[in-house]
Amino acid sequence: MSVFRIDDLAHAAGTTVRNVRAYQDRGLLPPPRLQGRVGLYDDSHLARLRLIGQLLGRGHTLATIAELISAWERGRDIRDLLGLEKVLTDPWSDEIADHVDAAELAEIFGIDPDGEDASALLRLAEEHGFLEAEGADRFKVPSPRLLHVGAELVAAGIPLPAVFEIAGRIREDCTVIARRFVDLAREHGNLRPEQLLTREDISEAAAYVQRLRPLAQLAVEGLLARCMEAEVRTEFGDQLAAAVSPDHGTAHRPSDTEPRRDRHHRAR
Repeated sequence: MSVFRIDDLAHAAGTTVRNVRAYQDRGLLPPPRLQGRVGLYDDSHLARLRLIGQLLGRGHTLATIAELISAWERGRDIRDLLGLEKVLTDPWSDEIADHVDAAELAEIFGIDPDGEDASALLRLAEEHGFLEAEGADRFKVPSPRLLHVGAELVAAGIPLPAVFEIAGRIREDCTVIARRFVDLAREHGNLRPEQLLTREDISEAAAYVQRLRPLAQLAVEGLLARCMEAEVRTEFGDQLAAAVSPDHGTAHRPSDTEPRRDRHHRAR
């Protein structure tokens, strides 16, 4: 289990030290373990902070969140609650967010930072999840892989607005896929709220979600590979077959037995 000081915990959870202390004061976050005069936090605190952040993002107030957590704690073992919290709120990717400034972005995407469309392009990058503004000239990159893919597509000659557009469409497609897996888990994995009644139910639900993580990714990777193969063959198969055909281009190619003078004349 990881150990955090309060500033490291706040950074890992994407919040502030002030918020961490405020959540403790309200009883939303368990107190740290004291080592001398230093408070030490662990993964359970990180999971709780992420859950609070998600509930706040859905429009819940701190008072409502306190009631929800209190109800959980009265009816269930807090260790089971924190275990399920951790599974539900842990990131599903091992990516580490990066940071870039406007000059670096201009170089990555090949845009003129002083151009008229620079601001509009940066807004599109934020809208489609490539960036998160953290100041006038600093941006957080939630997924360096996504940024790399975008840069490579631009380098391949695809206009940047088209890259952002396809990223938005793929995000919508991925949302549909994720919803299908969540529906599957809810219907067949005992993840309905009314089924999480006992300590054993909660433990089984946490294990089920944990098992689902790699399976969802493997399924999507395998199916995407097969679909890409089929689509490329359908789109370019005839052209590629013609390009590698022995007869390709022979109608305009001089034969080896043709007189040199005629061949020179044709070449001219």
